[in-house]
Amino acid sequence: MTNPAITFDGVLFFPVTPFDQHDQVALATLEEHVASRLDFGPGAIFPACGTGEFHALNLDEYTEVVSTTVRVTAGRSPVIAGAGGAVGVARQQARAAEAAGADALLLLPPYLVAGPTSGLEDYVTAVVAASSLPVILYHRGTAIYSAELVRRLADNPKIIGLKDGHGDIGLAQEIVLAVAASGRKDFQFFNGLLTAELSQGAYKAIGIPLYSSAAFAMIPQVANGYYSAYTSGDDTTRLRYLSEFYAPLVRLRDEVPGFGVSLIKAGLRLRGLDVGSVRAPLVNPSASQLLRLGAILDAGDALVEELAPSPALLAGLPS
Repeated sequence: MTNPAITFDGVLFFPVTPFDQHDQVALATLEEHVASRLDFGPGAIFPACGTGEFHALNLDEYTEVVSTTVRVTAGRSPVIAGAGGAVGVARQQARAAEAAGADALLLLPPYLVAGPTSGLEDYVTAVVAASSLPVILYHRGTAIYSAELVRRLADNPKIIGLKDGHGDIGLAQEIVLAVAASGRKDFQFFNGLLTAELSQGAYKAIGIPLYSSAAFAMIPQVANGYYSAYTSGDDTTRLRYLSEFYAPLVRLRDEVPGFGVSLIKAGLRLRGLDVGSVRAPLVNPSASQLLRLGAILDAGDALVEELAPSPALLAGLPS
C-alpha cells in the first residue's frame, strides 16, 4: 500500500466470528452478518479483532475471516484486520491480511509476556515491517505505551493511530499531546474500552473523538442513534441512550468476564442470526441473562423509534 492514510467517518464496526454446530467458522453466516451492516454506514470494519474472537482463531480461520470480510465489503468501508499475539504469528497475520486485501492492521498486544518499553517498540517494528499495511496500535494488556514511545513510533508514517483500551485518561491525554507535538496531523485516536459509548464523552474531551462500537454488530440502529446524537452535540438524546440502553447493557456485561463478546453474539442469536457459541474460555449467557438482554434490546428499539425515527439516520446516511 503506497498511501497509508485512512480516514474514518461513522461508527466503527467490529463483527463477530460465527461458528457452526461443529465449531467451524461459518463463512456464509459471516457474509450475511457483514452485508447486513453495510447499509448502516460503518466508518470502518474490523474483522478478527476482539469482538471477532481473535484469540480463538488459527491462521487459516483468521485468513478466511479477513478474506470474506474484504470480499463482502467490496470497498464500501475500510477493512482493518486484527494482528498480534506471538510476534511470529503476528507477522504471518500481517502478511495474510495484506494478501486478503485488508486496508490496515489493528496491532493487538503480544502474547502473555510484557517486556520493557524498548521490547514493545521492537515488537511493533517487527510486525509493521512484515507487510506494507498501515498499523493502528492497541494500547491495553501487555502493550502499555508511554507517551514518549508513541511519539517515537509516530515518526513512522505507516503507524497511523492508537486505540486506547487501557482506560488511564491521564496517560491517554499525555499520548495525545505528545503526538500533537510531533507534528503528525493524520494520526488518529480511538476509544477502545468495552462498550465505549459509556466513556466516550470523557475521551472526546481529551482529543479522542473516535470509538469502537461492539453494539453496532448487535443492534446497529441504536449505535447509529447514539452516534448521531454524539456528533451533533445533542446531549439530551445521547444521555437517554446511555441511561436506558448502554448502562443496563454494561451492568449485565460486568457480571461475567468476557461477556463483552458473549452478549453481542447472544444478541445476534436473539435477533435471528445464528452466529453460534463463543469459544473457550468465553462462556454463553444463562437463560435468565438472555431474558434480560432481550429486554435491553427491546428498550433500544423503543428508543430508536422515539428519538431517531428518520430513515436517513437508520440507514447511516450523513445528517
